[in-house]
Amino acid sequence: MAKKVVPEAERRRRRPTRQGTVLSEELIVRTALRMLREHGSAGLTARRLGAALGADPSTLYRYFAGLDDLTRAIGEELMGRALDGWTATGRWRADLRSLGLAIHASYLAHPQAAVLTASRVTGRPREIAVDETILGILRGAGFGDADAVGVYHAFIDLALAFAALDAGALAIKDEAREADEDMWTSTYARLPAETHPHIAATAHLLAHRMNLSAYPVVLDTLLNGAEARLAATPAG
Repeated sequence: MAKKVVPEAERRRRRPTRQGTVLSEELIVRTALRMLREHGSAGLTARRLGAALGADPSTLYRYFAGLDDLTRAIGEELMGRALDGWTATGRWRADLRSLGLAIHASYLAHPQAAVLTASRVTGRPREIAVDETILGILRGAGFGDADAVGVYHAFIDLALAFAALDAGALAIKDEAREADEDMWTSTYARLPAETHPHIAATAHLLAHRMNLSAYPVVLDTLLNGAEARLAATPAG
């Protein structure tokens, strides 16, 4: 049986940890993000987290039901940070584009955490606030409910899919990533036109583009389709 999480009002330590800090859910999540950045997902354990916080590892279970619950909280933090740094303009397409880019950037700022959490649904308040914001933008723009949900589904999955893909490249060791990136000039650019005419003809473009994220381009394609759909919707 899963351990019962102690309510927020009851679980705050009355005494500081050995490092002189008072534990909170926010502090644990921030520390877990740092540990993921330094050690990767394999390094995120209750024992190591307790050591970093200067507390007994069992203290974690006063705040989270377990490491999986902590993982969801980390995902919520990344999603929430995107909304924290975003400002609405009242122009639905511009607002969705900037929010999508903010979500993508928030996850890429913590690539190891992004790989771990991009596929998760947290059901936590900050994630819910992002979803409410996106649906509000779409419904406010005039999309019917079915279309709003359809665009929201594609929009959020696109942002998280590219976050996971691009974070995966950032999360590997520098030398491995650089070797992958160099492949476009060391291998593809040297393929002969006699055997690979299409690659040879576009090699210089591939070398320029393929190490950049395609997310902004694909996001614009999605928004173009949504805009055309909205324009074709009968008024009233």
